[in-house]
Amino acid sequence: MTSNTQDPDALLTRDQTAAALTACGFPVKPRTLSTKATRGGGPPYQLFGPRVLYRWADALKWAEGRLSAPRASTSEDDAPSASRRRHGPMATSKRATL
Repeated sequence: MTSNTQDPDALLTRDQTAAALTACGFPVKPRTLSTKATRGGGPPYQLFGPRVLYRWADALKWAEGRLSAPRASTSEDDAPSASRRRHGPMATSKRATL
């Protein structure tokens, strides 16, 4: 089964969408798309009768939106961000001075 992923407006079935995303480097199973359609958090879809159809551009945008920022090391996530440092235990210094 091939799908036209060159056309951003192409409508793909759930199986086609999962296969196309996987071919683009985003490993997604049809079951994951089904679960996301039920619980939320997945790409937008439309119904054609009983069939779910995804617009290719929407599905690709959804997958790209799930990517993290580029990293140079696995320990980058361990470093506290500036906002965490400001809101950490030291940010409550008013209580310490009372």
